[in-house]
Amino acid sequence: MIKPWIFEFMQAPTPNEGEALRGAITAAFNGCYAFWLEAERLGFEGIFFSEHHFSHSLSPSPNLLIAAISRHTTRLRLGTMGNVVPLYEPWRIIEELTMLDHLTNGRLEIGFAAGVPQELQRIGLGMEEARERFNEALEILDAALVNPVVSHSGKYWKFENLSLMPGVFLQPSPPKWTTVVSTGSAQKSAQRRSKICTGFESVSRISEIFDVYRGECDRLGLPAGPDQLAIRRNISISRDAAQAREEAGVAKAATLKVIAGDPRAIDRASSLLDAPRTGAGFSVHDDDYIAGTPVQVTEQVINQCRKCGAGHFLAMLGRSMSPRRRESLALFGEEVIPQMRRAQISR
Repeated sequence: MIKPWIFEFMQAPTPNEGEALRGAITAAFNGCYAFWLEAERLGFEGIFFSEHHFSHSLSPSPNLLIAAISRHTTRLRLGTMGNVVPLYEPWRIIEELTMLDHLTNGRLEIGFAAGVPQELQRIGLGMEEARERFNEALEILDAALVNPVVSHSGKYWKFENLSLMPGVFLQPSPPKWTTVVSTGSAQKSAQRRSKICTGFESVSRISEIFDVYRGECDRLGLPAGPDQLAIRRNISISRDAAQAREEAGVAKAATLKVIAGDPRAIDRASSLLDAPRTGAGFSVHDDDYIAGTPVQVTEQVINQCRKCGAGHFLAMLGRSMSPRRRESLALFGEEVIPQMRRAQISR
């Protein structure tokens, strides 16, 4: 079975002035809200919200979105992919997550991310310091997920017997995810007993990343099956295959604009977790853009998941303000999801 998720980027409306911009932002939030409620009706597994800052996205605080939608849904799993750890006090992250697990009635998925270099640089946070903060904060976060009373002495945080509230998760062990773009970060995620999600790259490159993760899990005696692995893809779906392909081209152009200035994408420089190891960056491959009729999209989704062994599929279904987005959601939910849930992933 392949579990279908929504990956919510929440693209911001085109900058404008005064009331026009205010109205566009309100309309974007209202449209997304209706979209998420429909996703539950259509049988999606859940929603992963992204976190981005300063441009492009209306989701600088995804935990607020989880809290808002949680009170109006009953089945959807809700999480971030992921909270940008270097921007926060780690104890604060845990306190919010424990609140959210109770607010969602135990439907929370926990996701951590190192952040996008160009966003971190806007506030003067260089890649080296961000990497150090991320690694140190993960030690605190992983400890706090097990015991709500934590002690730590490191470069950036020092505290003793810090009691975090509400203190306990509703779920005995909430699922934990990390976004990765390299084999090194995949290996470290396995050591932390975290599931992983990746995108952008070709299926063959993702298979390499997943193979390293599986190898490290095998070494540690941990589960490493399809339920530990997720891929994120852009989906353009229509009854008209040509229209879908055209929309995929627009989506790719938008992606390239968003990641412009990311050194990992441009010259395959080291990722935040792997610097200064060479070859740790990522590329944007055509495999990231799945387009066509419902039958064609179904075939591509299942084929990619089978090749790399992913048991979770995160779908980016059109731009937040697109008038065709609800149509795409319906086509994917009604015609693709039933086939995904019947598909067998053997790796």
